[in-house]
Amino acid sequence: MAEKLQGVFAALTTPFENGKVTIQRFRENIQKYNACGLDGYVVGGSSGEAACLTDEESEILVREALDARAPGKKIIVGTARESTAATTTFTNRMAALGVDAALIRTPSYFKSAMTSDALKRHYYAVAEKAKIPVIPYHIPQVTGLTLGQQLVIELAEHPNIPGIKDSSGNLSFLGEVIHDLRADFSYLLGAGSLFFFGLLLGASGGILRLADVVPEHCVSLYNDFKLGRWEQASALQKALIPLNNAIIQKYGIAGTKYAMDVMGFYGGEPRKPILPLDGNAKTDMEKILKNLNP
Repeated sequence: MAEKLQGVFAALTTPFENGKVTIQRFRENIQKYNACGLDGYVVGGSSGEAACLTDEESEILVREALDARAPGKKIIVGTARESTAATTTFTNRMAALGVDAALIRTPSYFKSAMTSDALKRHYYAVAEKAKIPVIPYHIPQVTGLTLGQQLVIELAEHPNIPGIKDSSGNLSFLGEVIHDLRADFSYLLGAGSLFFFGLLLGASGGILRLADVVPEHCVSLYNDFKLGRWEQASALQKALIPLNNAIIQKYGIAGTKYAMDVMGFYGGEPRKPILPLDGNAKTDMEKILKNLNP
């Protein structure tokens, strides 16, 4: 990847109808997002319910995203599997479709065996054979694994590892490690409630679930920051925190999808066993969106 990854990327959800992936709804969402100033999209990440998708469904979604994206918008694909070999195979399967990079969470089923050395060997092995850039995905609230500062520094030394997505929400970690990373390394935040503060510390952008619901707000925050309008960016960040907390911590995927429905995108229901929001939760989400005053 010749250029540094920066800006705002939407962590796309996967739309379902009657339990099946609906490509038409997926395309419609991307066509709407194309007009919002986003820098690209992530397909098959946590927000896309990747763990509930088959490889075939993932490939169909990627093909559709590549076809529906506007010119210049990058496509990053979640390709993690529990073994190094399977991750490499699926990464190159996606590379053959023409995506820009692979987002790879830490393998986590055998947590006790996932030492820093094991994880470094895993990512290096995938990066050596991958035909696209590899982006480690740090999401300890899901995997139960925390990437150490020294490990991130060592991963950044590999020429085919151009960045990291950090959804830990640990700004201290970002502040400590950022100065030890090469200048062209992309530090992408996954915590929408901390986006502005992460940019202040040196992050280059974000892969945000928040951008599924209010993409233009996320882009405005980033642009205000880049233009030095920090007071406006800070005010917008504060306004977005209740919504981000609702779709991440309180209501999760189901809340995200309902919020998308309210905002004119297609969210729909999550794939079982995740349950949709009940009436009280929907009312709460509607109130949060109504009170969003950037």
